[in-house]
Amino acid sequence: MSAQVDYAQAGELKFGQVGIANLRVRTLDVAQLAAEMRDRVQRAPNLFARAAVVLDFGGLSKTPSVDDARGLVEGLRDAGVLPVALAYGTKEIEALSQELGLPLLAKFRAQYERSDGEAAPPAPEPAKPKAASKPAPKPAPANAAPGLMQAAPVRSGQQVYAEDRDLTVLSSVGAGAEVIADGCIHIYGPLRGRALAGAKGNTDARIFCREFHAELVAVAGHYKVLEDLPKELRGKPVQVWLENGQLKLAALD
Repeated sequence: MSAQVDYAQAGELKFGQVGIANLRVRTLDVAQLAAEMRDRVQRAPNLFARAAVVLDFGGLSKTPSVDDARGLVEGLRDAGVLPVALAYGTKEIEALSQELGLPLLAKFRAQYERSDGEAAPPAPEPAKPKAASKPAPKPAPANAAPGLMQAAPVRSGQQVYAEDRDLTVLSSVGAGAEVIADGCIHIYGPLRGRALAGAKGNTDARIFCREFHAELVAVAGHYKVLEDLPKELRGKPVQVWLENGQLKLAALD
């Protein structure tokens, strides 16, 4: 009689939304990049120390050599973060990822391309309606979705993501918790963790909260950490938005 085989999986593999930093390299100066990252780690160790980082070489005119890229990986590790992958790019980037033994995250940076200076394609000029015609009502977008409402507190270590919509949190966002939305974020309790609006690059997204104690806030990839946030706004109702590529914060009246 044959022995019974146990087909139960020892590990369950799932794919989900992951908060991960994207370092877009504009100048391949290993010493300067490592110094900048070391400064970030020192100013916000709870956020950046041993944080996973994706390297994005799309801002360079040519793909780095294997030696230069490997030197950057080691420099960033010495600075206190952990490079874990390369951002999707050209065939040369794919070959570089194989040489470095790092995975390639497909089209990781696509959502921020225009925020890095690339001009948006011109919108087609709308057709003029005929004089006698009655304007047709605008159909609702095919991907329109109601906002996501989170009634329970978002506790430390938890993450809530509102894909392609706004997020409303009726309670608090605890320290070490993270709320993400492709649209706006509304928080009716204290914000003590991280809030990232416009996650797919929507520069019109905003963050609103009733009691501001955030570890980090970001809109369309532009962020500020606790040490950079105005002390006079702590504990107050606050809104966060982008203006001319700069992250702005102000108390709500």
